[in-house]
Amino acid sequence: MSLQETLQWRFATKSYNGKTVENEKVDQILEAIRMSPSSSGLQPFKVLVITNQELKEKLYPVSWEQKQILQASHLLVFAAWDEYTPERVNTFFEFSNKERNLPSSATDDYRLKLLGILEKRSKDQHFVGAAHQAYLALGFGLLAAADLKVDATPLEGFDSEAYDEILNLREQGLKSTVLLALGYRDTENDWLVNLKKVRRSNEELFIEIH
Repeated sequence: MSLQETLQWRFATKSYNGKTVENEKVDQILEAIRMSPSSSGLQPFKVLVITNQELKEKLYPVSWEQKQILQASHLLVFAAWDEYTPERVNTFFEFSNKERNLPSSATDDYRLKLLGILEKRSKDQHFVGAAHQAYLALGFGLLAAADLKVDATPLEGFDSEAYDEILNLREQGLKSTVLLALGYRDTENDWLVNLKKVRRSNEELFIEIH
């Protein structure tokens, strides 16, 4: 299908049929997430890929009892850095320079400028910035899933503090940010599947400045 047809096909799936998404498709979705853009290339988040049903059952009550948590083949939890520490930033630039066969000092000007900017921001501002990068990756995951005819549901309705505790995220300097359920739609029981996709018109949504 064309990109436009793919975008029309996808929707926020409300009910899954329990079929497991093939490993090769999950790998492609994860690769799209890995290849997503992020500010300064830092990728300040991790993605937990959960298939354990017992764990999903623990998460279900703190996910507003949304049944996709239990029905989905895979539940992805995007967990953003709680803070841009100098160690995290410096470690990335060391890795990046090594991968590009550059001297360690090649990016010093940019790195030090970035650290100076981050030093002036609060820890809460750090987390918000990192969460924004996680959402960019979420978008790439959604589009990749649709391209592979895998259904997906982005989910914000959950108790992030409870998730952090259950998944031991605080100890890793992470905070749960957004979820992505993956699976295959239950066409007989999903109330949204046959409804028209509704979006604002171009005229209402876009402001052109010439």
